[in-house]
Amino acid sequence: MGEINKLSGLRPLDFFWTTSRFNISLQTPLLMGIVNVTPDSFSDQGKYLNSELAIGHAAKLLKEGADILDIGGESSRPGANPIDAHEEWQRIGPVLNELVRWGVPLSLDSYRLETQLRALDKGVDIINDIWALQQSGAVESLLKYRCGVCLMHMNGEPLTMQRSPFKGTASEGFAHVKQFLAQRANSLRDAGFAKERIVLDPGIGFGKTVPQNLFLLKNQAELMELGYPMLIGWSRKSTLGELTKCSVQERLTPSIAALVMALDRGANIIRVHDVKESVQALKVWSAVQGS
Repeated sequence: MGEINKLSGLRPLDFFWTTSRFNISLQTPLLMGIVNVTPDSFSDQGKYLNSELAIGHAAKLLKEGADILDIGGESSRPGANPIDAHEEWQRIGPVLNELVRWGVPLSLDSYRLETQLRALDKGVDIINDIWALQQSGAVESLLKYRCGVCLMHMNGEPLTMQRSPFKGTASEGFAHVKQFLAQRANSLRDAGFAKERIVLDPGIGFGKTVPQNLFLLKNQAELMELGYPMLIGWSRKSTLGELTKCSVQERLTPSIAALVMALDRGANIIRVHDVKESVQALKVWSAVQGS
């Protein structure tokens, strides 16, 4: 939905995302389509583990209106077991080999530095890291590239984060998230990262209770005070299931409701599974803003 300019054609804007191959205008909100190349994704249960199916799904998301593709080879759902770098690359390598030829912004959903560097050497544009580049050597290594980065807040780790979510009230959780994101962004800036390379994600559902997630959405606009674009992912999240008693595959309507509320509170990029329906909602929202 937004405008993506080649590096030579950028026009001045308050927010844009500098990435490996593109300067991505964030003047209007963008949709990031999810491509899970995993056998245990909470949303599609391994439907696109085969590389040909994953590539076909990526093509479908672009046709439906995705602005950015986010490719991941390891599930970060609550309770997910980690895999090693070799297995992760076996899953995503063939997919990236094809997608990087398409000339569209590509995001890698991985916290593993070895995988991140291999993907960047192939031309991937964005590193979307649930650990916010806290792995040893990550900041120093990625500094050498032009890639964009998304720094996410997570309490604990995927295997155990929902068994022991953040201890505290909803407002205390919000303050913790805001402080963490500010600290990580400042760390990258101190290391030499350009501000335009950095996007922040409060990590809905990652080691947080339902009240904490809802408080993050209600007060999301306050996170914009940090001065960075905000990426938000509510699509099919368990909090929506808790509220509506819907199964994962029945969460389209609550996902769209959360998407619209996130847009109202300043979200710049929305990470979604259901691109077609999200594009429709974004068109209505944009028309109201323009009126």
